[in-house]
Amino acid sequence: MTIAETLLVGGRVLTLDPVRPSATAVAIKDGTIAWVGDAAGAREWRGARTTVIDLDGATLTPGLVDGHTHPVSGVDAAGGLDLSGCRTVDDLRAALAAAVRDVGRGDWVEGHALDHNVFGGRRISRDLIDDVLDGVPAFLRLYDAHSALAGSAALEAAGITGPRAFDQRAAVVCDADGRPTGHLLEHAAMDLVRRLIPPADRSARRRRLLDLLASMAATGLTGGHVMDGQPDALALAAEIEEDGDLPLRLRFAPWCMPGDDLDAVRALQREHGRRWSVGAVKFFVDGTVEGGTAWLEEPDCHGENTDSFWRDPAEYTRAVHKLAADGVQTVTHAIGDAAVKHALDSLETAERTSVRHRIEHIETVGRTQIDRFASLGVVASMQPAHCTYARADQSDGWSRRLGPERARRAWRCRDLREAGAILVLGSDWPVAHFDARETLVAARIRTFPGSGAAPVNPAQALTPRMALEGMTTHAALAAGEPSQTGRITPGSRADLTAFAVNPLRATSSELADAPVRLTLVDGRLTHIADDGPR
Repeated sequence: MTIAETLLVGGRVLTLDPVRPSATAVAIKDGTIAWVGDAAGAREWRGARTTVIDLDGATLTPGLVDGHTHPVSGVDAAGGLDLSGCRTVDDLRAALAAAVRDVGRGDWVEGHALDHNVFGGRRISRDLIDDVLDGVPAFLRLYDAHSALAGSAALEAAGITGPRAFDQRAAVVCDADGRPTGHLLEHAAMDLVRRLIPPADRSARRRRLLDLLASMAATGLTGGHVMDGQPDALALAAEIEEDGDLPLRLRFAPWCMPGDDLDAVRALQREHGRRWSVGAVKFFVDGTVEGGTAWLEEPDCHGENTDSFWRDPAEYTRAVHKLAADGVQTVTHAIGDAAVKHALDSLETAERTSVRHRIEHIETVGRTQIDRFASLGVVASMQPAHCTYARADQSDGWSRRLGPERARRAWRCRDLREAGAILVLGSDWPVAHFDARETLVAARIRTFPGSGAAPVNPAQALTPRMALEGMTTHAALAAGEPSQTGRITPGSRADLTAFAVNPLRATSSELADAPVRLTLVDGRLTHIADDGPR
């Protein structure tokens, strides 16, 4: 009999394996699950050097995977002011005025997580903040991560005096006189200002990234599908691994933007480390509803949200076809109904291989496109916490732009699952919090316990099992790794999460507050609670 390196006993094991759905003990050797069974059988795997962990009644599940996250860009963007608490322009002005008092000579004021609803339907403009900035350059990222507000000093430093032309569907928003308002839409426009901000020290970035990943592990995460576009994201992961292990297993999808060298992005697919790898290429076919850059079949209430991110959508289709023919997974950001349709159309005419391609976000879509996900074998990737930024009474900016009918088609998670689609769930951190429990809870109740907010489109709520599958078995299918991860079965990776409660039976309030007793990656502890198993 083989002797286990680690034995987990004394708990409830939700294997998500239909052959053996439950157990009470797990044996681990060489980073993989060697055996699953009961307490009596566990004795056969115990040796003098076996580490025995008593789960003390905790529930063990396959390791949770965040299906859509931005840890590197999030660490870089989440410096400075957290503006998520601002509810009005007065709140924003007060936060900026306080920050200006503390800045040093030549410093910038940076902010993030600014809600579009703060502006109450008014034009997003530097005129609302310039006087309190007192000449200090400011760059404020809105929560959608696709737009920003820059003050006059920042625009002047970047030499922005009017509109600009870009390969992608980006814009320097200007008023009727051609004067920039400070509202920058999409990445190319934002980069005009963002690149002027002095970068953080590289060693500090590594520390912040490592700390972030450790915090993610403490919420039950063992992995993440990373959608970062930073050129040095892979290098940062590799540098961390020079000194130790990453707390999470990271699967990167580098960006391919209009005008990028497709061959260069494709070549990155060979890159990997011990716990990180490149496994896809990320595209955008639209932006965001709030920014007016989504691609809808019919205009929104402002006559916006009508265009593709690619000025020639056929170029996107050709790029997807080339990668699909090479067996490279494509991951496409598509929020509006026209964007989702075009992404599905492109994949329908692509060469079929064993690779499952993905579409991300899918915020508003009709029944016809819902059914195509399953028939084409395309993975739907959604972020349940996004729906909590809308309001059940449709008084928020996202809903008002779309109008009642399209707002009622919001984040159709349940319809996708019941149509037979693979549905992977994620946070989109830093757009929403990375806490895996929040993702699970938002998927189940379409709001957050204790928030006082009514659920948004509650008919689209997932069952507890569906939600858990979205971060385990369906995440494994989305990554093309169903035999390696997502279930607790012999031969699978020993990536595991232990909750103080049973996530299939606990109420949403109980799950939201439930301690994560431990997480393991490759059979090694990446988190253990202060009162956790020993």
